[in-house]
Amino acid sequence: MHTKFRFSKRLFFLALIFGFWVTYTARPFLSLGSVWNLTLGLGAVVFFYLGSVLIINLARRSIASLNRNLDAVPTEVLLGGTSGLFLGVLVGVLSTFPLSFLDGFGDFLTLGVFFLSGFLGLKIGVRRAPDLLKFLPHVPISKKKADNHLIAPKVLDTSAIIDGRIYDVCLSNFLEGQLVVPTFVIEELQHIADSSDNIRRNKGRRGLELLSKMQKHSSIKIDIIETNIPEEKDVDSKLLRLCKQINACIITNDYNLNKVAELQGIKVLNINELTNAVKVIVYPGETMHITIIKQGKEAGQGVGYLEDGTMVVVEDAHHEIGNDLEVMVTSVFQTAAGRMIFTRKVRDEVASSVGQHFQESQEVNIYG
Repeated sequence: MHTKFRFSKRLFFLALIFGFWVTYTARPFLSLGSVWNLTLGLGAVVFFYLGSVLIINLARRSIASLNRNLDAVPTEVLLGGTSGLFLGVLVGVLSTFPLSFLDGFGDFLTLGVFFLSGFLGLKIGVRRAPDLLKFLPHVPISKKKADNHLIAPKVLDTSAIIDGRIYDVCLSNFLEGQLVVPTFVIEELQHIADSSDNIRRNKGRRGLELLSKMQKHSSIKIDIIETNIPEEKDVDSKLLRLCKQINACIITNDYNLNKVAELQGIKVLNINELTNAVKVIVYPGETMHITIIKQGKEAGQGVGYLEDGTMVVVEDAHHEIGNDLEVMVTSVFQTAAGRMIFTRKVRDEVASSVGQHFQESQEVNIYG
């Protein structure tokens, strides 16, 4: 923030100098009064300041885009393109030498052949880079590295960063490509971290700490890009516009952002959907151990949770809070909030089956 203020201050000072220079230069040519000279100077100051801000922002976006493209280009492609361009220029020089002796259109033909040779050399070098590098000794060619530029980057939104599970997903090596965090997402995290609400403040600080942790990890490729999209006001719209500009996916836990991104044709990676996909699958008749934590909504029910957060409802376990029970799965339901498992206590099943067997034995003894 202080750096931006100092930069704006310097730019405004340069704009004032430009305004004085325009007024001083125009005075001999234009016979204007003091008011018009002042108006001309102020107009020059405003023109210089706004024009400089526009040019600087455009230059920053261009440099950031160039850096992203260079990071996505494999080393093999850079070497192959440079070699192809050099050979194309060499062929162009040799082939245009006889054409330079032609009169009339010879100069135009020379320039056309020269630039065409350079372009073809660059194009062939980029397209056939892995094949060209095979002729060099001791240069291993990795097909995975050569295809890395085809993997779309992934843009992290605020909800995925605050959630925290993206760190473990990255360490599991299930994500490929570059992770991208725009500066306006970091500004939103900082705004949340400065909130007066204690819960929001802790979420913002946890998100900033997670980003710092991911940057320091050697196996996680994360790039923080300085970009802003003034045409859009809210952060979600800026994220969607950025994904379209750089042809990226978006990683989010926000349900509304997920649906809007899908409607606009942007690929979405939802951490909640991934969590639901890898949860442990249970079937009716299986047994498990569960600790009863609280009472359920219905009378007599007890509720516990598996390690992945799945809710387990146990019949006639409202008085077993704090106890570890062995239960048998009776049914499994998938809801919008997640999966719910309904069970009953195993010892009740055993007791009922033993009682039934004892009753049948009595009947057999009575009736012979």
